[in-house]
Amino acid sequence: MSFLTGYSALFAASFLSATIFPFQSEAVLFGLMLTEQYNGWLLIAVASIANTLGSIVNWVLGRFFAEFEDRPWFPVKREKMAKAEAWYHRYGRWTLLLSWTPVIGDPLTIVAGVLREPLPVFILLVAIAKTSRYLAVGALSLGWT
Repeated sequence: MSFLTGYSALFAASFLSATIFPFQSEAVLFGLMLTEQYNGWLLIAVASIANTLGSIVNWVLGRFFAEFEDRPWFPVKREKMAKAEAWYHRYGRWTLLLSWTPVIGDPLTIVAGVLREPLPVFILLVAIAKTSRYLAVGALSLGWT
């Protein structure tokens, strides 16, 4: 894998894993970190930026496409949306700090759009959550080398 290809693959995996597609960006990051051929800080930055951008796509889906929620192509089923909405109403924007978690993270980012969370606040909280996760994966990979 060429130098640029590794970063590009990580960007794609991280972006897609924040959307409706089932990708494992953590495994890609972990693997690239283990090769020791890449700058670890740059890998974490690429993964964090791409994953945050993917979550912005979810916010846009919630903000501008929520009226299509009953359509089969909509990325989150009504049951998950209802659960995420309940969390969001109960705990507010701080639930976005859980946007990194499997299963509930993506619906939370869509709900933030549906409920019209201001985009700058959304980006800040999601970036903190996503970057923290990738920092943890990076630190874990250091224990393996």
